Amino acid sequence: MSDKTKAYEVGYGRPPKASRFKPGQSGNPRGRARGQSNLATDLARELGEQIRIREGDREKSVSKQRAMVKALVAKSLKGDARAAALLISLLVKVEEQSERAAPASKTVSSQDQAIIDAFLQRAGQVPPKPEGEND
Repeated sequence: MSDKTKAYEVGYGRPPKASRFKPGQSGNPRGRARGQSNLATDLARELGEQIRIREGDREKSVSKQRAMVKALVAKSLKGDARAAALLISLLVKVEEQSERAAPASKTVSSQDQAIIDAFLQRAGQVPPKPEGEND
């Protein structure tokens, strides 16, 4: 009975003390190899590569990403509904990202606003406020 109530030294989740990681020692000392890229890096690198395309009678060098966008727009203009729907969804995503990335407008304190108003009045760009009107 004393064996069952006694805390066990070695078992599930408790390896022998000799084989445990020492404090400060990593379980994966070598880690991921340097220079090894992930999917996002590979995709960005591939889409950034330059290719030659023909527009009318001219040849241009553009990125693969730009060429894909040009092809999508051209298909949309020709009446391809799937291409148009994809293009619109891409536009919505880009617009949402740009709104999230835009810095939030800063509020101006009443002191700062008074300084700005006084400057604009001196510059003649804003008519002076009537006396007795306060914001």
